[in-house]
Amino acid sequence: MGYITVSKDSISFEKRNEIVKIFAWGKDTLRFQSAPCGTLREEDWILLPVKENVEVVTELKEHSAIITNGRLRAELFDNGKVVYYKKTTDSGEFEILLEEMTEYAFEAFYRTYRAKGDNTFRADVLFKPDREEHFYGLGGEHNGCFDMKGTISELQHRNTKTSIPFVYSSKNYGFLWNNPSVGQVELTNNHTRFTSYRTRQVDYLVIAGNSPKEIMGKYAVLTGHTPDFPAFAAGFWQSKLRYESQEDLLSVAREYKKRGIPVSVIVIDYFHWTEQGDYKFDKNLWPDPKEMVEELAQMGIQLMVSIWPTSNPKSENYRYMDDRNMILRTENGPYGMQDFYGQQDYIDTLNPKTRDYTWGLVKKNYYEDGIRYFWLDEAEPGMIPNHYDNIRCCLGNFEEFALLYPFYYEKMFYDGLKEEGETDIITLARAGYMGCQRFGALLWSGDVPSTFEALQKSVRTGLAMAMSGIMWWTTDIGGFWGGDIESEEFRELIVRWFQFGVFCPVTRLHGARIKPKGHVDRHPGIPEMSGGDNELWSFGEKNYDILRELVMLRERLRPYVMHFMKEAKKTGVSIMRPLFMEFPDDENTYLAEDEYFFGSDILFAPITEKGMTERKVYLPEGRFVRTTDGKVYDGGGWVSARADIHEFIAFVREGAEVLEEF
Repeated sequence: MGYITVSKDSISFEKRNEIVKIFAWGKDTLRFQSAPCGTLREEDWILLPVKENVEVVTELKEHSAIITNGRLRAELFDNGKVVYYKKTTDSGEFEILLEEMTEYAFEAFYRTYRAKGDNTFRADVLFKPDREEHFYGLGGEHNGCFDMKGTISELQHRNTKTSIPFVYSSKNYGFLWNNPSVGQVELTNNHTRFTSYRTRQVDYLVIAGNSPKEIMGKYAVLTGHTPDFPAFAAGFWQSKLRYESQEDLLSVAREYKKRGIPVSVIVIDYFHWTEQGDYKFDKNLWPDPKEMVEELAQMGIQLMVSIWPTSNPKSENYRYMDDRNMILRTENGPYGMQDFYGQQDYIDTLNPKTRDYTWGLVKKNYYEDGIRYFWLDEAEPGMIPNHYDNIRCCLGNFEEFALLYPFYYEKMFYDGLKEEGETDIITLARAGYMGCQRFGALLWSGDVPSTFEALQKSVRTGLAMAMSGIMWWTTDIGGFWGGDIESEEFRELIVRWFQFGVFCPVTRLHGARIKPKGHVDRHPGIPEMSGGDNELWSFGEKNYDILRELVMLRERLRPYVMHFMKEAKKTGVSIMRPLFMEFPDDENTYLAEDEYFFGSDILFAPITEKGMTERKVYLPEGRFVRTTDGKVYDGGGWVSARADIHEFIAFVREGAEVLEEF
C-alpha cells in the first residue's frame, strides 16, 4: 500500500516508483498527474492559467483521500486506484463517473510505465468501460465515425488526420489528455485506455457538467476562446491546385467579378516560391504581388498565400537555419525528412528562434507587399515516413512533443500578425492541436479523395472537430484529388459537396482536378504544374447555375454565420452542432451521425451517396419548416425527405427569421 497525504487544495499518493497528485484546475474540473520517478514537473503545455475562484474540499479517510471541486469529486485509495464521482442534479448525491481499472490479477498497478530512456516513459492509464457511453471528439480522424465508442485511434497528426486528445462523454464529462506525445486512445467495449509513447508524466483533466454546451464552454476556458471571426471569411473562398502565375489568378478573379459572383478569398497554393525555405515569390511568374493585392482589394477579394514549414538545402536560408538548430534533424541516419522536389526538411516550430527568424522572412517577402492571410500547409508536419522517434527538436526527441508542432506553427503567425497591429487574423492549417483555436486557426480535413465515401467521412469529421473545440473548420469542396471535371459522377459529387460546404463554418472550393483532354499547359517547364480548372463554370452549364445559387445563398447567410461565430467565441460552442448539442436529453440525437444543426435554427441533412435523392432525417421535438416548400413538420421522430440534384435537405425551426434567406 502507498502513502496518502492531503493539503487544503490537493490530495497525493506515493509509493515505490510512483507519485500521484490530484488538484483543482477551474470550475468542476480536476487535474491528475503521476510519474514513476518521484517528482512531478510544472508543465502546463497548452493549458491556460486558472483564473476562476473555486471552493475545494479535501478529506483524509482510513484508506483513501477525497477531493471535491463543485460537482466533481475524486477518491484516491491507498492502493493507487482513482475513482471520479459527479453530483447528480436530482438528488445531489455523488455517483460514479469514471473508475480506474487494472489488467493485473491483483490491485497494485493502476498506471503502467515502461522506461524509454532520457528520463521518459511509455505510460498507460486504464478505465472501466460503460457500454451505454458515447464518446465524441479526438479531432479529425476521418475514419467514418462520429461516435468514437468502439474505436482505437493513434495520437499522431497526418495528412487528413488531426489528433486532439479530448473527448466529450454522453455521461456529461470531458476528458482532456494533456500529453503532446505520440500515443493512442482505445475507447473499446472492454476498457478505455489513454497511452503516451514517450512522456515524463501522466497528465489529464476531468471536466464535469450537466450538458454538452456546458462542457465545451469549460473546455474553452482551459484551452482558449477564438478571436473575432473576420467578417470577410464568412463568404465564398475560391482555390485550386494551383494558380501558376499572377495573371492566371487575376484572370479568374476578374471573371468572377464580371459574372457578378461574390468571392471573399482567393488562394495562391504552393510552389509559387523560388525554393522551399526561401519564403518569397518567384518574380518570373508573380512580378508584382503588391499590385495584385491592390487589384483584388478593389474587387472586394482578400488574398491568401500558402506557406510550407519546409526547407531544402538549396534554399538561401537553409545553411543559416541548420547551423543554428532551427531545423528538425534525425537522431540517426542521413539528413532529410522526405524527398519532394529534392531533399525536404522541416523547420523546428517549437524553437522560439525559428519562429522569430521565419516570421521575419515572411514579413519581409509577403506582409510588406500587403499580404495578411496565410495558408499553413504541411502543418503536421507531413513527413514520410513519419518516424517521429528518429527526429530531434529543440526540446528533445520529437516523439515526446510531436502534437505541439502545428500549435507553434500557428502561434508563430498569430504572434507576428498581432505584433504588426493586425486584428482580423485567420490562418488556414492542415493540422492543429488543443488551443490552436485561440490563434485564429481555421483547420480543414486535408487532402481527401474526390469520392462520395470521403464526403460521408467529412461530415463526421467536421462534427468531431466541433466537439474537439475547433470552432473554425472547413473542407475541400469536391475533395482534393482524383476529381474528373468531365465525369458525370464527379459533377454530381461537386454539387452535393458544395451543399455541405454552404453549411460549414467556411465555404471553400479547392482541389487538384484531373486535366481534361486538350488541356494546354500555360507555363510549360515549371516544376509543379496546375491541375484542371476548378471554378464554378468548370463543371458544366447545369451545375454552374446550381453552384452559383449556392454561393448566393451563402452570401445571404453571412449575417447568420457571423452571429453564431460571435456566439462561438463567447461560449466555446461551434456553429456546426451535433443534434445532441441542442437536444441533450433526447437519446435519439446521439445516434444521428450525419445530420446537424448549423447554428441553433437550421437543421441540415446532407446527401452523401451517389444517385441518392431521398433520405431519412431525425427531427427533435418542436416544429420545423422545410426550406424548399415551406411545409411544416412536427418533430420527435423520423421523416423522409427528398432532394433532387438542384435541392438540398434543410429544416428551419418554425418562427426563425433565417427562413427568409432560403
